[in-house]
Amino acid sequence: MENATQVTEFVFKAFASFSGLPYFNSSLFCVFLFLYSLLFSGNILIILTISSSHHLHTPMYFFLSKLSFIDLCYSSVTVPKLLLDSLSERKVISFNSCIVQLFSFHFFGCAECFIFTVMAYDRFVAICKPLQYSRIMNRQCCLLLIAATWAVCIIHSTIQKGLTTELPFCGPNEIHSYFCDTPPLIKLACTDITVINIITVANSGIVSFCCFLTVVVSYVGIVSSVLKIKTIEGRRKAFSTCVSHLTAVLLFFGPCVFIYMRPSTELQADQVVRVFYTFIAPTLNPVIYTLRNEEIKTSVKNLLSRKPHSC
Repeated sequence: MENATQVTEFVFKAFASFSGLPYFNSSLFCVFLFLYSLLFSGNILIILTISSSHHLHTPMYFFLSKLSFIDLCYSSVTVPKLLLDSLSERKVISFNSCIVQLFSFHFFGCAECFIFTVMAYDRFVAICKPLQYSRIMNRQCCLLLIAATWAVCIIHSTIQKGLTTELPFCGPNEIHSYFCDTPPLIKLACTDITVINIITVANSGIVSFCCFLTVVVSYVGIVSSVLKIKTIEGRRKAFSTCVSHLTAVLLFFGPCVFIYMRPSTELQADQVVRVFYTFIAPTLNPVIYTLRNEEIKTSVKNLLSRKPHSC
């Protein structure tokens, strides 16, 4: 099909039903700016804490620092634009900027899925095969898992970008979201999107579902191993290391499966769900991982209490 793209910009229509309320946009800006500040400072604090504490230079904390970095990038793809739009009358984005945002969003979203999966595998090896842990999860293995994650993310986001840019857009140009994502964007194409819809659901939905299924299988193995531990203290300690990760996984994967494992039909709950997995979940991750982790809490206190070196 000859490229019939005529649309040069898209208009975001998220929260349109609330825009007439007094002070809604300014309230939205204040709330999201506060949450974004928490997200940014919390994840930066975790990265600095892990990098500056030698006793945290283990595979578990190595992956946690990568998760914090991905959370920062993932939310920064959408939130700054949302903050800017909340102060603007016309919430627009150019066609090219929209495609860049879509590519970046799927790149870091896919990275989040895979880093959660890798962290689940790390906990599985640590609890189910403790004597072989240092041999299996060596530095080379950790770097290989991260490299594989970036490679898969490039493939996934390139497919999403390629499917979208090949479609003709000749109007309308209103996206019922606050960022450029594949499901609401392909609905605006001036052609039949049945096949494209199936491919996008297969691509995004299966990635989310397979990663989540791998996490579930890993935790089934973890639970069965923990239940074999005879002492109550041993069980408590083993479960304690996994609860925070499992909580973060459920907060992220639940909304992702809801959005991407179905055709691109718009539901009333979609806007809230998108805010949750693109913004709220990454904001909560630093809290979740530090709340039940004594090593992280102690290291954070040590980092914050350090006196600057005098010249």
